[in-house]
Amino acid sequence: MFYSIDVNVKTDYLKAQSLPEKDRYVFSYTITIRNSGDIAAKLISRHWVITDANGKKVEVKGEGVVGQQPFLNPGDAYQYTSGAIIETPLGSMHGSYQMIAEDGKSFDAVITPFTLSIPMALH
Repeated sequence: MFYSIDVNVKTDYLKAQSLPEKDRYVFSYTITIRNSGDIAAKLISRHWVITDANGKKVEVKGEGVVGQQPFLNPGDAYQYTSGAIIETPLGSMHGSYQMIAEDGKSFDAVITPFTLSIPMALH
């Protein structure tokens, strides 16, 4: 069996919800999870590491994503939007989704690091 989950991320800075003068920078991120393997799998839980530019790390663990535990057949995709708040205009996130395949095997879908950045912070 071939277990493979692709994770794509799009981020947005939410200026209207941010308060830079109070070190509050709010970002949304839209995640697309695609089962590129050949066996169905269910997303059971998530583990995030959110790091700001000062090196402050926050870990987030929990069941599912946005209250859901999507079941993905081969070729299926699931998309959701969530958010993060950090104390600097630049930061990053990475982590993993804990999956269980239809055959009972557990595996992790790695979420490679991505950047949270206000516009024009990076050239």
